[in-house]
Amino acid sequence: MHTRRTPRRTRTAAALLATAALLLAGCSSGSSTSRASTPVAGAAAALAPLPGPTPSALAPYYKQKPAWRDCGAPGFQCATLKAPLDYAEPSAGDVRLAVSRKKATGPGKRLGSLLVNPGGPGGSAVGYLQAYAGLGYPADVRARYDVVAVDPRGVARSEPVECLDGPEMDAYTRVDTTPDDEKETEALVTAYRKFAEGCGAGAPKLLRHVSTVEAARDMDIVRAALGDEKLTYVGASYGTLLGATYAGLFPDRTGRLVLDGAMDPSLSARQLNLEQTEGFGAAFTAFAEDCVRQSDCPLGGKGASPARVGENLKTFFDALDARPLATGDADGRRLTESLATMGVIAALYDEAAWPQLRESLTAAMKEKDGAGLLFLSDSYYERDAKGTYSNLMFANAAVNCLDLPPAFEGPDQVRQALPAFRKASPVFGEGLAWASLNCAYWPVRATGEAQRIEAKGAAPIVVVGTTRDPATPYRWAEALAGQLDSARLLTYEGDGHTAYGRGSSCIDSAINTYLIDGTPPRNGKRCS
Repeated sequence: MHTRRTPRRTRTAAALLATAALLLAGCSSGSSTSRASTPVAGAAAALAPLPGPTPSALAPYYKQKPAWRDCGAPGFQCATLKAPLDYAEPSAGDVRLAVSRKKATGPGKRLGSLLVNPGGPGGSAVGYLQAYAGLGYPADVRARYDVVAVDPRGVARSEPVECLDGPEMDAYTRVDTTPDDEKETEALVTAYRKFAEGCGAGAPKLLRHVSTVEAARDMDIVRAALGDEKLTYVGASYGTLLGATYAGLFPDRTGRLVLDGAMDPSLSARQLNLEQTEGFGAAFTAFAEDCVRQSDCPLGGKGASPARVGENLKTFFDALDARPLATGDADGRRLTESLATMGVIAALYDEAAWPQLRESLTAAMKEKDGAGLLFLSDSYYERDAKGTYSNLMFANAAVNCLDLPPAFEGPDQVRQALPAFRKASPVFGEGLAWASLNCAYWPVRATGEAQRIEAKGAAPIVVVGTTRDPATPYRWAEALAGQLDSARLLTYEGDGHTAYGRGSSCIDSAINTYLIDGTPPRNGKRCS
């Protein structure tokens, strides 16, 4: 699954990947590949804090001082830090971590560093900082904090995992993810195998060490290098799992944490995928209800039920399965069922993208022009006009497939689960169930497992949930807040993925006050 948050003001319907590489990895927090039995939520063990002082073997990493240099847009600086490839064997080599910052603008007393992460896994925190957070976060927050980002190991500028080239990814994204027969099932499995083999070919050692736990330990090295006694952090989507994991490992070093669009670390990969499918089902219902109130809805007229709207969309998808649409793409790509599905899913991350989704569906359904939906799909996959993909989807799978045992071991298990997934979302359930199979073929066995995170002794942690969030269902925020010993649950009653910076003055004021003054909102506070 894939959970990345992109701020509304900078997104075209697209670039929202937020949770799932749904069709890639199956699960936002991880969709790992250990062949061990998958723990159920109620039986998940608790993440244990790391004991005592920093081991002497790690001391050189903690003593680093970043050598800042100007980079990117004016006002931004970059540096490189090192972390051990394997924390259990620090002498086995290093990974290089790309770090960037925008220094506090003043006036007022500097409060330290504020680390940010947009999610994924696989979203570039450095890119997010330089495109949005360092410029678009509230002025009062930027005045008091150096806003800092580190690309997690395996992501973007931090020794990126690479799997397929552009033409290979084009082929991969076109593969039918709702197979109708054994031949199509074999083609999907072959695609998953090829993707996995490509990821494992270039850096097999790194692929074993890109887990969320390791990325969280890297953040503690970055915290020390920045000279901060405690970590202050805003994480969105998958970034909430990263932040919660940090708190579980280092509760005594946890400062002001905001976890927006929260994930539930106690769920198995299959349960995460199933509940996320329900989230997309609920988001589509909200879109459908809004669509039929508009004059340009191509899926049904005024008064049509969400179920009817969904049936009409499914009929359109089925037609694409038989005959893909022209798009005018320079590489001759046509709009397939899988690409169209991803285009629709991309737009559901943000209700501000709904008009663009209606327009793209109208063009495809009435004018036989698939360009709009292909654009949305490309934005989700981070494919540029030259046919080059970012490493987002590669890193997404690499982290997911290390963090949790796989949702399914093979096609037979997917088929058995199809009724539950179709019930969760009649429109997307089948495709998201098959998407959850990806990690079954991963070349590295999972090292993580589902586990509760309590972080006893940590400072107050603000957990933010949106009631109709498609990618990280609201129940996940409730669950994480129920696990974390010091959590304060802050609720946004609305649509879209994540809440901070999306237009709710109530949400923004509560978070800003916490970051600047250290006063968390009361537990259970609700905003609209």
